[in-house]
Amino acid sequence: MKELDRVILLTDLAADGLVRGDVGTIVHAYKDGEAFEVEFFTLSGRTIAVATVEAADLRPVSDHDVSHTRELHPA
Repeated sequence: MKELDRVILLTDLAADGLVRGDVGTIVHAYKDGEAFEVEFFTLSGRTIAVATVEAADLRPVSDHDVSHTRELHPA
């Protein structure tokens, strides 16, 4: 995984309002890919969160993934 790749979150990040399956874009890589700064956003382009995520908690988007939505509820 590298900067500007789309990735899928493999675990909930409750503090950031993110759940497993949310899709984000890597905006920065740390320590040779051990962790990444990932921007998560709505389908309309509004940023939900920018979170530092360990590589083990992400996977790259594949040709077999299908978009799916969930409604974001205010806290």
